[in-house]
Amino acid sequence: MENKIAIIDMGTNTFHLLIAEADERGYHITYRERLAVKIGKGGINQGVITEEGIQRALLAMQSFKNTIDQQHIGKVYAFGTSAMRNATNGDDVVARIKAVTGIESTIISGDLEAQYIYMGVKSAMDIDHDKSLIMDIGGGSVEFILANNERVFWKQSFEIGAQRLLEKFQKHDPITKEEMEVLDDYFAKALQPLFEAIKIHQPHILVGSSGTFDTLSDIFCIQHDIHKSPEEIETPLTLAGFYEIFDLLLHKNREQRMQIPGMIEMRVDMIVVACCLIRYLLAKHPFNRIRVSTYALKEGVLATLIHEVQNAAAQKTLTV
Repeated sequence: MENKIAIIDMGTNTFHLLIAEADERGYHITYRERLAVKIGKGGINQGVITEEGIQRALLAMQSFKNTIDQQHIGKVYAFGTSAMRNATNGDDVVARIKAVTGIESTIISGDLEAQYIYMGVKSAMDIDHDKSLIMDIGGGSVEFILANNERVFWKQSFEIGAQRLLEKFQKHDPITKEEMEVLDDYFAKALQPLFEAIKIHQPHILVGSSGTFDTLSDIFCIQHDIHKSPEEIETPLTLAGFYEIFDLLLHKNREQRMQIPGMIEMRVDMIVVACCLIRYLLAKHPFNRIRVSTYALKEGVLATLIHEVQNAAAQKTLTV
């Protein structure tokens, strides 16, 4: 087993680096870093990653490579998601990253992304025996997973991420009532398979993973004087709290949103359309609780690797 491994999630909006070290249980996380790369900006709805986006990606990956080399890490798992898998030049971006940094990366499917998100959330929290709907809002895609602790009942990745929605539908800031209505019409059509699955499985809890939900939780905690540490893997947010924050966001422009305690630069542009999606979902189905997992895709990859290591060790024991 490699002593240290690095996992790089090359998301549409944010690139994440996670470093984990081996111990007797598998791996534990020792380092995290995230950079706002926005590779989807300006080209995501045209199915291309712009040259500016590629340059930002190369700079971010070189920065991660420097950290990886400093920590003498031999094994690197790097993967691209929605922006790369839908771009006509996605493979070219992967090749350029390899040429500049030496890091080999792959582009994963939406289905595999959803599976990893489930594994990440499950390693952060007890989802219980009742069915929950896990929701992960990325810049390019949104993954929905209907599951409990034991299994996934249904999952699907939809190419309706926040960067796509922002560039396609929000032309005014603050967003207009008309733009919200157009968004709702779009969600009604795009999310038909989700609502059919919800009708069958009837989840009562919405679990938001990472991204937008992290920021909503940060704002909520500051509003309610809740002190949480950066190591928390499940963080507070209530349904009433979400609606309060949503109402606050709706009537502010970018500059005003940045003044909200807990808001961060990398989330300020996309958070309105992302919250419109959450609000639409809550209006369509009566959830009685919302939970926030800080673990998502990259932690799911780590959990999968740990599982594979443990299985290999168990097999070795059986054959001895």
